[in-house]
Amino acid sequence: MTEIDPAKINHIELAKKADLFLIAPATANTIGKLANGIADDLLSTVAMALKVEVPKLIAPAMNTYMYQNPIMQRNLNTLKEVGYQEIEPREALLACGDFGRGALASVDEIVDQVRATLKK
Repeated sequence: MTEIDPAKINHIELAKKADLFLIAPATANTIGKLANGIADDLLSTVAMALKVEVPKLIAPAMNTYMYQNPIMQRNLNTLKEVGYQEIEPREALLACGDFGRGALASVDEIVDQVRATLKK
């Protein structure tokens, strides 16, 4: 990661400015990284640098079988235990051509959840 100003570290500065943290879409890879404390890219390092009180929302999007996988569910539960709120995926035609649960929640649902969270 190249820093524009060496006196400021990008992921720390971004995290300090956050009123809310939203990952949409959240892949199985990203969810796994966050649940296991892996911070090896800008997204995951910002997530690790957030203040505890910053609301964190995650909107999974993936194949139904990936979403239902026990490891994925364990990772989601781990994130919930540390304060993440899940915006659950919807049932729809998925990118892989299957129909099932795993499609990104609607934009309206995501925006509604963000607004409701910021009002708290």
